[in-house]
Amino acid sequence: MPEGDSVYLLAARLRPALVGRLVADGELRSGDAAGTRLAGRRITELDTHGKHLLTRFDDGTTLHTHLRLQGSWTLTGAGRALPRRLHPQVRVRARLDDGRTLWGVDVPVVDLVPTEAERTLIGHLGPDPLRDDWDAEEARRRLAARPDVTVRAALLDQRPMAGLGNLWANEVGFLRGVHPATPLAHVDLGRLVDVAARALRFSVRTPGAYQVTTGRTRRGETHWVVGRAGRPCLRCGTPVSALDDPPAQDGGTRRAWWCPRCQPAAP
Repeated sequence: MPEGDSVYLLAARLRPALVGRLVADGELRSGDAAGTRLAGRRITELDTHGKHLLTRFDDGTTLHTHLRLQGSWTLTGAGRALPRRLHPQVRVRARLDDGRTLWGVDVPVVDLVPTEAERTLIGHLGPDPLRDDWDAEEARRRLAARPDVTVRAALLDQRPMAGLGNLWANEVGFLRGVHPATPLAHVDLGRLVDVAARALRFSVRTPGAYQVTTGRTRRGETHWVVGRAGRPCLRCGTPVSALDDPPAQDGGTRRAWWCPRCQPAAP
C-alpha cells in the first residue's frame, strides 16, 4: 500500500508535467462524480495530505483520490495510450493540451468537490510531517488522548498523525524499541513522533533512501523488521516475529513484524 512518502513523491514527479496544463479531453469513470467531463479545466496545483492526493483546478474544484492497495497513476506521451488490457481499470482519464494523457488506473477513491469543501474529505487527518503546516505537538497531543490504544494501531490510524502506513508503523516501532502491542500510555510520545517525522522526511529528501530504514541498500537488508519474519534481526540476531492483523475494511491484510529482543513486550 502506498504510504505518505509514496504519494508525496508521486505528486513531486507529476507536478512539473501537470501544473499549468489545460485538460483538453477526459472524464471521471468512478465515484459519485462518474461521467463528469474534465475538458476545459486547468490544473493549478497538486497537493498531498498523508496518503491523499489533491489535484486542484482553476474552476474552483478539486479531484481527491486515494490509491489504497492497488491504485496507480500513469502519464503517457503524445499519441501513446495504456495497454488495452488496462483500459477497463481506468478510473480517471485526462488528455492534456500538450498531447500527453494522465491515467488513474484502478484508483478506488475518486471524488470531485469544490476546493473550499476539501475538509469534508480530509479534515479528519492529523498533522503530516511532509507538509509545511506540520505540527509535532498537535500529533503528540492527539496520541496522548488515546492512552489505551496500542502503538501499532495508533501509528496506522491517520487521525493522530497522517502518512504512516504498515511499513512505517513497523519500522518506527523497531527504531523506538517498542513492541507493537504496547499501549501508548507506556510510550515516550515526543520521541515516537520525532522519529516518525524524521523517517518520512529522510525517505523523500535523501537520494536513494526511499523507505530505507537501516541505511543499507543491499537486497533484503533495507528494513529492520518488515518482510523479515523468521530471519535474524539485523541488530541482535534474534529471529524476527510476525503476526497478521484481522482483515482491514479495505480488504487488505496487514502484518506486524517485531524483534522480541529489541522490542520486548510491555510488562
